[in-house]
Amino acid sequence: MTVLEQTGAPKTTRRPGARRRPSPLGSKWTPYLFLAPAAVFILVFQAVPLAQEVYLSFTRTTLLNPTRSEWVGLENFNRIFGDPDFHRTLLITFVYVIACVVGAVGSGLAVALLLNRGFRGRGVARALITVPWAAPGIAVALIATWMLNAQYGIVNRFLDAVGLGVPGGAILDSPRYALPAVLATTIWQLFPFTSVVLLSALQAVPQELNEAATVDGAGRWDAFRAVTWQVIKPTVGLLALLMTIWSLRRFELIWLMTKGGPVGATETLVIDLYSQAFDSKELGSAAAIGMVGVVISLIVITGSRLVARAAEKEDVR
Repeated sequence: MTVLEQTGAPKTTRRPGARRRPSPLGSKWTPYLFLAPAAVFILVFQAVPLAQEVYLSFTRTTLLNPTRSEWVGLENFNRIFGDPDFHRTLLITFVYVIACVVGAVGSGLAVALLLNRGFRGRGVARALITVPWAAPGIAVALIATWMLNAQYGIVNRFLDAVGLGVPGGAILDSPRYALPAVLATTIWQLFPFTSVVLLSALQAVPQELNEAATVDGAGRWDAFRAVTWQVIKPTVGLLALLMTIWSLRRFELIWLMTKGGPVGATETLVIDLYSQAFDSKELGSAAAIGMVGVVISLIVITGSRLVARAAEKEDVR
């Protein structure tokens, strides 16, 4: 006698041919349901504004009357590419991006290698290294501006003490020194992120491979190149891509420190875009500059993917 018969509970029988209702979580549409919120967000806040920017770049639209647009075709692009100042802006942008990528990734790798070693206070050092990255960009820009002040800035006092002082101490007002100062501040804010990511990548390097390379007579540099670099190379490539995109988009730090000056010495694409939109009130020209930035970003992303695929094929061989 079964337990149900002993307790007197009624037995439920399934009708022949009856099918169990499929669970919604087991449906083929389940992945799309989970992706739907992100897709809607991207469509509303990314795709639609990008489409509007594309349209604006082919029109003459002013900020004072944005509802009235006149279709002008490629006139905005012809005007900005025919302007020598825009050529200088492109050059400054490329210099800024390349210096930020090399400086942030290079210094981050050096710090990560140092923090990967065993020494007293390593945990505290790893925590403190994240402070520049955790600080808001506005705070970093204001602190850097204060440190570079011509009258009471600590940087000028240090340079004067070692005999490298800038005449008048006006670093941010000098076309020669303003861009290096902005670059140093940007790298100082970015390198903690790269160092933390690369430190986690270094943790994944098999120590037995390094030991085997050392036993085989390889020096420290040879062991790093043959073992460590091969493991962290994909991470370095990803960081270089992220630093490139972030450097192309960086606005608040440059604007608060120099506003693109002096005499356009620190004017990047985003600074030029802001000036065209809110100073010159030309939304069409600003949108055209923005499209140039979008194209550059797409070229960088496509190039990085091609390089990554070529590296993967080379590793397979």
